Amino acid sequence: MRPQVPAGLHVLLAAPAVSQSWRRAGVLCCGRGPGAMRTLEEIRATLEVAKLDPADLQPSVQCISFSENVSSGDYCLMELDETLCRCIESGQSLIIRGDKDEHAVLCSEDKTYDLKVADTSNMLLIIPDCKTPDQLPPNTSAQQLTHCQIFGFAKSYWELKRSRPKLRKLKKLLMENPYNGPSGENERNLEYPKYTRAELLERIQASEQELMQQLQLLRAYRIEGYWRILELDYEMKLLNHVTQLVDSESWSFSKVPLSICLQELELLEPREMIEHCLNCYGKPYTNEGEVFYALNEDEVCKSVALMLLQNAVKFNLSEFEEVWQQSVPEGMSTRLDQLKGVALVDRNSRPQVIFQLNVEDLPESIQDRFNSLFNIREKWTEDDIAPYIQGLCGEKQTTGSLLTKYARSSVQNGVKVYSSRRPV
Repeated sequence: MRPQVPAGLHVLLAAPAVSQSWRRAGVLCCGRGPGAMRTLEEIRATLEVAKLDPADLQPSVQCISFSENVSSGDYCLMELDETLCRCIESGQSLIIRGDKDEHAVLCSEDKTYDLKVADTSNMLLIIPDCKTPDQLPPNTSAQQLTHCQIFGFAKSYWELKRSRPKLRKLKKLLMENPYNGPSGENERNLEYPKYTRAELLERIQASEQELMQQLQLLRAYRIEGYWRILELDYEMKLLNHVTQLVDSESWSFSKVPLSICLQELELLEPREMIEHCLNCYGKPYTNEGEVFYALNEDEVCKSVALMLLQNAVKFNLSEFEEVWQQSVPEGMSTRLDQLKGVALVDRNSRPQVIFQLNVEDLPESIQDRFNSLFNIREKWTEDDIAPYIQGLCGEKQTTGSLLTKYARSSVQNGVKVYSSRRPV
């Protein structure tokens, strides 16, 4: 069962080793109720009846009883691994995130975990003052008695499982009000929502580090404190300004000077937008104290292709390849493998066609992702389907293992293909 998190719930964190160590804790004796604690004489008599030798036990005796305000509804137990325990011990925060219609997840600074309720046949007692064996005083010859009270109990606890961040909603939120340049910020745009980093963290089920990485992948930019995604037409306008300047100055695509770009183009667009465009499509480096950018040919060609495909349901492949090559900056070469994960070629149609299929628009859950893909195409080669499922792989998974589990393989015209294991 996946939990939703009720308001006002107290979460108690425990390492797995804690519960395993109580068998070595010496003697735990239950009191007879609030205010009625056992004495050492009564404990010795109980041990004698149970035929236990006190010499085989630690001399410290913890006598527990129920407090007057004991409750099972105010607390929930959560089991942490060593990594998350170290996060807590070092002062970091663990945050539970999720809207009312979402299953709760736990986020550290850089990872996301699914929460799952695990039932246990043993009653779990919440005793703040109870001590584990390593916290007990050193062995002494005389028995020592301490009293502890039970403040709560539970029959289940939350298990954590490392999971992928749920980031699909991020693009949807940012596309509510894309940035179309300074001239596009009219009164209509001001009515649509904009989000700060803190507001996105409230809405997105991901750690802060995972969120920031996805913002970078979406080429989002922080404008006046709000994260905005650029309208594709405006992004291509910025890119065209840069590539036209490169062509007019006869620069190499691997050596585009930042300072001259900003000086030459600041009358057309804001300097920060020009620099953002260079960061999206190039990699900065310093040479003799001056900053240069090496433009990424694959990224430039991919964005030009997306611009051509955005309004076409399907595009004749041969015509597309011709128009695509003519549309990219002179000196760059287009290849279909630049479009993995954003466009798909149908080689079985006559004539062959290409259409946009962006992995960012597919469902996040594994089974739903495969269902969606097999709705689009009944049979897939591994080369075609791999870009659309590789992001689903866990830490020790491969696309091959996912296909083995969620698809059925067969051979068609001498080529291995994959189809759905269930009716779609």
